[in-house]
Amino acid sequence: MSWASWTTTGVYSGRGGVLTEEVGILTGDLTVHTTWASGEARVAVQYSGASDWFTMSGSPTACASEDDSRALHQAIVQAVEIGGGATVPPVPSSTV
Repeated sequence: MSWASWTTTGVYSGRGGVLTEEVGILTGDLTVHTTWASGEARVAVQYSGASDWFTMSGSPTACASEDDSRALHQAIVQAVEIGGGATVPPVPSSTV
């Protein structure tokens, strides 16, 4: 089984923050974590430096490859920076 993960710290959410399944909206200085395995990406966010992780709304999502999951992670970071109750965006089209 193949898997990969990415974590980006210090992501400042835009106005309206990011929507989570457990607690609703998170705003401020966040950490974004994406794990990809078996054709699925799971996304979690936390307040930077905290111990509790929350599932980003729209996670998990189908994601065919490790390369696509890396592109998805970057799209998620950008969505969090935009805010507006960000949810997991669609997987970017593969450029291969």
